[in-house]
Amino acid sequence: MKKPLLAALGALMITGTGLAAPAVAATETDTATTAPAAIQAVTFAGTVSLSNCSGSVVRFPDSEDDDPALVMSNGHCLETGFPAAGEVIVDQASTRTFGLLNSAGTRVATLRASKITYATMTDTDVSLYQLTTTYGAIKTSYGISPLTLNDTHPVAGTAITVVSGYWKRTYACNVDGFAYRLKEGVWTWKDSVRYTSACQTIGGTSGSPVIDNATGNVVAVNNTGNEDGGRCTDNNPCEVDENGTVTVRAGINYGQETYQIPACFGLDSKLDLNASGCTLPKP
Repeated sequence: MKKPLLAALGALMITGTGLAAPAVAATETDTATTAPAAIQAVTFAGTVSLSNCSGSVVRFPDSEDDDPALVMSNGHCLETGFPAAGEVIVDQASTRTFGLLNSAGTRVATLRASKITYATMTDTDVSLYQLTTTYGAIKTSYGISPLTLNDTHPVAGTAITVVSGYWKRTYACNVDGFAYRLKEGVWTWKDSVRYTSACQTIGGTSGSPVIDNATGNVVAVNNTGNEDGGRCTDNNPCEVDENGTVTVRAGINYGQETYQIPACFGLDSKLDLNASGCTLPKP
């Protein structure tokens, strides 16, 4: 997976591999460069930086201004470490902080969690933190609206941008297709988004929202990539199709779909894993 920054640095010291130098990520853009016209509408507004990863303030299509705000990142970005295969965390107390960014990538506020609402690395790789403030309060205080999670399946060929609040960099490419199963070490993820090769994400981009350029909505959360051609090992995920055939795509990166998440939340950002249409794994 796209290792949290501290884990990436640890791997660099131990093995000599891992975190790439930010300056040489071939397809990234930053606040000092001019993005292609196709992604001019995609900014850093609503993204956040974590201590070791990236994330974003997210809402659902039916969310209201007075609902408690949520921050989305990866399950493997939790401050408590990687969840085990099969582990699902629900309503765990947390006081984690997040740096809220404006459109230019400037940190304008520190947001604080009240709990980890949901987190897992089973079937998907996601964490959702509930904050101590509301969407409306964030908008009033800082002029920043949350990003909306799309509630329909992403489409191959869609132009996307991975927006890293940690590095304050973006990665532009397209949805290349979908992996029926994506296996990395002891973890398996279902129906993962595969990027075209232009999105050369690096350690620290874990948890970044993957944004549909045309709508501005979030269609996935960035989480992993095959670093050196290894087969189904840590940092080298492999694709497994319906027949069990394994495909390794060296240098290709992936995200986990988020369209299934809104069905699992009701009024006031309350998690309901028994709700109709909710397919997220249960504890």
